[in-house]
Amino acid sequence: MSMETRLVVAEALCGARADTFLAENISSLTRNAAQRILSEGRATRAGIQLCKNDRLKAGDVIVCDVPPPVEYEVVAEAIPLDIVYEDADIVVVNKPRGLVVHPAAGHYSGTMVNALLHHIGPSLSGVGGVMRPGIVHRLDKDTSGLLVVAKNDAAHQALAAQLAAREMGRTYHALCIGRIKQDSQRINVPIGRHHADRKKMAAITVRQSGKSREAATNVTVLERMSKFTLVEARLETGRTHQIRVHLAHVGHPVLGDALYGPKKQPLGIEGQVLHAKGLRLCHPSSGEIMEFEAALPEYFSTAVDRVRLVK
Repeated sequence: MSMETRLVVAEALCGARADTFLAENISSLTRNAAQRILSEGRATRAGIQLCKNDRLKAGDVIVCDVPPPVEYEVVAEAIPLDIVYEDADIVVVNKPRGLVVHPAAGHYSGTMVNALLHHIGPSLSGVGGVMRPGIVHRLDKDTSGLLVVAKNDAAHQALAAQLAAREMGRTYHALCIGRIKQDSQRINVPIGRHHADRKKMAAITVRQSGKSREAATNVTVLERMSKFTLVEARLETGRTHQIRVHLAHVGHPVLGDALYGPKKQPLGIEGQVLHAKGLRLCHPSSGEIMEFEAALPEYFSTAVDRVRLVK
């Protein structure tokens, strides 16, 4: 059964597109879903149907008929996994580049969760919900490397508590555009949803409005090349796209990242050269401190070799 939602456009959102406004103010909607609702005539302003690119005014009352979410069954699929460690409580996976972590709009199969269900069975922790069983933290599709999965609810809750308390160590290597001058720096800039593009996050400075959350990344230079820099990035917080956003914010986006860097990438490299290399956690049952490391994958090493040749 659909649900009628009434929204009033705030002064700060004057001029926003209708599809952007709906996607940012109705939590169940992606931008594509908002556009579909608008194309179906389910959203009105003063009784008049809205179009996706209509601009809104402060005080406008938007009435939106939101259809119920479609339930999908997540099925097990025989997809190979690189299991670094496994016991009765956790699985540590070295995720390859190109693999989506969990089902979502546009990716209802072929994900790491589908593979985990085949490998482990239906006993994965249910804390993350039907679409994200066992998933404690995530990596972007084109980010490779380590992440830990919970095999039961107690393990999930313990690991989530470590994340919240900033007790889980997560270290990345990234290849950035440009030569970074500082040997080390702490990028402490809040991150929030981009004001115009729901697929993007943005560094939100004190001069900007909008919702944001604290975000801090510690960056250390490992090697400088003529026009690129290899860095280690250690997360203090874990916001969506955090390393990519922070490095772009200081003027050194991750090579291959067309979302936050130049649309035309140097050397024609596509997909961010970003790898979750290290993971440190406290085992949820034994209390043992465990550390894992994943070697740089071939795509990353190849990119480094290519940029070293650039004069």
